[in-house]
Amino acid sequence: MLKNSLLLVALSVTSAIAAWGIVDTKGLADIAASLVTIQFTSRGWFIMLTVSAILLVSIGLAVSRYGRIKLGQDTDEPEFGTIPWLTMLFAAGMGVGLLFWGAAEPITHYLMIRGYETAREATDLALFVTNFHWGFHAWAIYALTGLVIAYFSYRLGCPSLVSAPILKVLGRNKVTAIVGWLVDVLSIIAIAIGLGGSVAMGVFQVREGIDALLGLQDSGLGMALGIFAVLCLSYVIPLTVDLGRGMALLSNIAMIVAGLLLLFLLVFGPTHFIMSSIVQSLGEYLGAFFVQGFRTYTFMDEKVENWFQAWTLTYMVWWLAWAPFVGVFIARISRGRTIREYMLGVLVVPTAFSILWFGVFGSIGFYGVLHSDVPILEVVESNVSRTTFFVLQQFPAQTLTIAGVVVAAFLFIVTSVVSAAFVLGMFSTGGNLNPSIKVKLSWGFVLGALGLVMILSGSVEAVKQIIALGALPFIYIIILLMVCLLKALKAERPQ
Repeated sequence: MLKNSLLLVALSVTSAIAAWGIVDTKGLADIAASLVTIQFTSRGWFIMLTVSAILLVSIGLAVSRYGRIKLGQDTDEPEFGTIPWLTMLFAAGMGVGLLFWGAAEPITHYLMIRGYETAREATDLALFVTNFHWGFHAWAIYALTGLVIAYFSYRLGCPSLVSAPILKVLGRNKVTAIVGWLVDVLSIIAIAIGLGGSVAMGVFQVREGIDALLGLQDSGLGMALGIFAVLCLSYVIPLTVDLGRGMALLSNIAMIVAGLLLLFLLVFGPTHFIMSSIVQSLGEYLGAFFVQGFRTYTFMDEKVENWFQAWTLTYMVWWLAWAPFVGVFIARISRGRTIREYMLGVLVVPTAFSILWFGVFGSIGFYGVLHSDVPILEVVESNVSRTTFFVLQQFPAQTLTIAGVVVAAFLFIVTSVVSAAFVLGMFSTGGNLNPSIKVKLSWGFVLGALGLVMILSGSVEAVKQIIALGALPFIYIIILLMVCLLKALKAERPQ
């Protein structure tokens, strides 16, 4: 391990960021916010143009003749069945975020949009924007990154590194070697910071769930740190076992709990209202998601501009932060599938589930806004982390459902840390598909330290800003990867 310069530099840099954040959390958050604002103000149009191009390329590859190419040799077969494959990629990609933002995000958008539209029009727009943030554009970022790694690794025999396509297509020399090394380091930093932020948000939500179960108003930092300590102990064992056994079991349990929760709310909630909302929001999303990908709100006022930066741009770079991690992890579990099968699975299924998820949670929230006097708007404004549990408290068996969310959120955090430590181990050991337990545990420690930094910030907004700062360089990396993929595919010329 000591002979690996990439591993040493990556561990040193991420550890230094973690130490800085622990010693001066506010200073790190303030610098991140300042730099991110500068980038969003001057490069927001470029971010939207890039993610839209990524989606177009992803769809184009799925429907083209290249869709028949296997991610591996022609005789390779998938290692995982379709259902375990989908649950693993979904749990690693967005699981805890869906639990956190299910009702909170649509209502947050509603609070801003209602200043410009009627209440009922604002609900439509709020659900549409939420679906846009979690839909095709987000998963295209993951899908394309994973496709590049899988194609070059399993089809062309390159190491499972973000830099491998660059060296393969452009050739190895002093310049490309330096560029490739920097690409790997920046990818590792983006993964580590992005995962640390998600750990913090998961801990915040678990804390709110425990508060709701115990009837507490605000258990504060002490409870969060206690949950964090239990989390760290919980992911040690999965890091020491086989990826398939560890991840598949935990992600399947988490997805089953989430699925049962969704079904429960659909049955016991205002079913007609929810289903009507889902159908309508699905149609509106399919009819306008492409145009929305190019929308920059150039002619709107400062309030809308700030909202656009705080939400849409932040989400796009957040997915970019997770792209090396989720992309490489998806590549690892997708060997043997065709490009068409891969793209359809990664783009369509998670997007459909996200629309269903936000359709159920968002509709229940809006039902409370439009048809009752439940103070859900006040809850969102005062403590966004509590929103999901406030919704569940309006239903029967609230203790069971709240406990289910707490368990699912906790498992989603564990699966995210385990898969991220695995991918970081791959990257930092030259693309080793089975990094040693020592390396994975080292990254587990660093990810825990970065999560602690985000928890100490005490703010969801601060977490989002720090993640965005770590992710911004990857937008240029993914453009380079996309060019390398298209050039390599063109050379293959499938019949």
